Amino acid sequence: MGYCPVCNGLEQVYQACPSCGSSMAEKGRWFDYFDEYSAYMPINTMKLFDGIKDDLKQETCPHLFYCENCNEDTVMLIKEKI
Repeated sequence: MGYCPVCNGLEQVYQACPSCGSSMAEKGRWFDYFDEYSAYMPINTMKLFDGIKDDLKQETCPHLFYCENCNEDTVMLIKEKI
């Protein structure tokens, strides 16, 4: 199992909004927003039912990005490091 460089503060990722082109804010792991307990569940367990195909197998960490300009959001897969 690898680690996410964004979750661990080792890298920053910038994403342009697909709708307006503004810079999107990184808001953390996608599955941390599922319910009030999901942030405390094991990461690999959450990847089994987060709706993203093969993120566990491909060792990626899904992060939510939000555009404050047009309220658009998107999920970006961050490659985990070993």
